[in-house]
Amino acid sequence: MLLIKNGRIINPQSNQDEITDILIIDEIIKDIGKDLPFAANTEIIDAEGMIVAPGLVDIHVHFRDPGFTYKEDIESGAKAAAKGGYTTVVMMANTNPPIDNIETLKYVLNKGNKTGINIMTCAAVTQGLKGVETVDMAALKEAGAIGFTDDGIPLLDEEIVKSALKEAAKIGLPISFHEENPSYIRNNGINEGYASEQLGIYGSSREAEIVMIKRDLALAKEAGAKVVIQHISTKEGVALVRQAKADNVAIFAEAAPHHFTLTEEAVIKKGALAKMNPPLRTEEDRIAVIEGLKDGTIDVIATDHAPHSKEEKERDIKAAPSGIIGLETALSLGIRELVNKGYLTISELIERMSSNPAKLYELPAGNIMIGKSADLVIFDPSVMWVAEEFTSKSQNSPFIGEKMPGAIHYTICKGKVVWHSVTVS
Repeated sequence: MLLIKNGRIINPQSNQDEITDILIIDEIIKDIGKDLPFAANTEIIDAEGMIVAPGLVDIHVHFRDPGFTYKEDIESGAKAAAKGGYTTVVMMANTNPPIDNIETLKYVLNKGNKTGINIMTCAAVTQGLKGVETVDMAALKEAGAIGFTDDGIPLLDEEIVKSALKEAAKIGLPISFHEENPSYIRNNGINEGYASEQLGIYGSSREAEIVMIKRDLALAKEAGAKVVIQHISTKEGVALVRQAKADNVAIFAEAAPHHFTLTEEAVIKKGALAKMNPPLRTEEDRIAVIEGLKDGTIDVIATDHAPHSKEEKERDIKAAPSGIIGLETALSLGIRELVNKGYLTISELIERMSSNPAKLYELPAGNIMIGKSADLVIFDPSVMWVAEEFTSKSQNSPFIGEKMPGAIHYTICKGKVVWHSVTVS
């Protein structure tokens, strides 16, 4: 038994925001209230001064397993997630081999079941991520896939997109799109504009994202499928999604913490540590992403956790791979950039990092409710910590050395403590 006492429970799904206690027996929330009776051998966590929220849910992570486990593997990724307050994550399919077949899907899910947190995965949209032939979506759903994406690679063939949308709508699973047309990209990961000019190289035009979002929103409306626009980075992209959502409730969008925190100037200062796809863009774009999160145009904050080795990131800026890690800093960046600056309430932040992503994928997560799994994060938004050594195998973060608010004290998944900090300062 586990009793969490005196915590401020914030649960967006029930609009609960009060100081009370939670009693957990086995994996389940047994009771919520004050002065709850408990057995003599009950473990007690005193959460006075802390927020108790539903465990965070990240619908966009790369755990590099199978195939690239020197960057990250399912076990190390799960540990990084737990440290960041996440109890549920959804893996992307661009592994090696890709998750386009039942054998690889089962490997990922079986390995994930041993980690202590909830690891789900999307399957690929196309065989081998080649954009030529769609996978057997129905069979992969039956085997445990919860969505489909070729994330990392845009789907350029419009007929393939139509076919995939039609099948996704038929089986009732979301399909997520990486929106970057390579025709508008000379060197990916760097915004075409001030950053590319300062670095003396060609970059990635904002049109690369805009034209793809425009196409896929139009196709989604025809198909009636549940569609997710991934890691949105441009003000035009936000506006297109806002317009589409006005008459299509099946459109969703996600934003990564780096896109609401940083601009293209970061890649000039940090080099490849701030290189990602889509790239960091202008201050206008950053504010547009924040406004999209504020008004609900962007439903979900997802990290796009993308580990790479130190050696890879130390290559020349054009040769270094795109992507940064994000699981361990996401909540703090949300507090610092969105809550403390008045854009979102803490409840709205939790909604976009927990209950909204859970609802999108229809997961049994993102809620604090009697009789449901005890998946919780306990944190203090006022306590500072320094982003130094990460639990992830990789350390490719532009936030290294920064002091951040929002120390996570406990992450609890299925009633068990999977992360506990004793070194918060």
